[in-house]
Amino acid sequence: MNEKLSILLVDDHEVVRIGLRALLSRHPNFQIVGEVGSGDEAVAMARELEPDVVVMDVRMPGGSGIEACRQIVAEHPETRVIMLTSYTEDELLFEAITAGAAGYVLKQIGSDALVKAIEAVGRGESLLDPALTGRVFGKLREAAQSRKQAAFNGLSPQELRILALISKGHTNREIAAEVFLSEKTVRNYVSSIFDKLGLAHRVEAAAYALRHGIDDYVE
Repeated sequence: MNEKLSILLVDDHEVVRIGLRALLSRHPNFQIVGEVGSGDEAVAMARELEPDVVVMDVRMPGGSGIEACRQIVAEHPETRVIMLTSYTEDELLFEAITAGAAGYVLKQIGSDALVKAIEAVGRGESLLDPALTGRVFGKLREAAQSRKQAAFNGLSPQELRILALISKGHTNREIAAEVFLSEKTVRNYVSSIFDKLGLAHRVEAAAYALRHGIDDYVE
């Protein structure tokens, strides 16, 4: 027989807690060990009970759920926190993930789906409400694009073009012919590029340019 999953409920609305308790108590492998109505109380109760899973609202008086999540996870790494919320704001979602939440689901979730979510989090898995998955991947793509762009901050369009040619193994003479400049001017550009990016030689410059996807920025 499997040991029951101990669960702490945290929501500032008593009606919500009553509903959650009624729903989850019917599950044979769940045990509700406590319920509180604020973030501060959640931290104290988690410290006392060390539950397997904390099901917690995001926004509450007396300390937010996100701050409570951060503290609970820091003090009890084995405790898994699943945020159950009505809010779909991207900022709250990413704050919760950063705080160490193992799951983030909307209160509109069906009862069966919520049970499965808690089971998954209890097994050590991470879970995100399907309604939010696309937005998370979109944000990750935006962040990756921003990092790539930052890699070439400070370079002029001409310097970008020359760096792209360096990444293809072109010599200064070949680059000069390609961009219609003197070889001396190209050498000056190359020195400027190295200085701006903190690079020491052409091989390092080529590797840097390819690693950061320079072809996406040069026609």
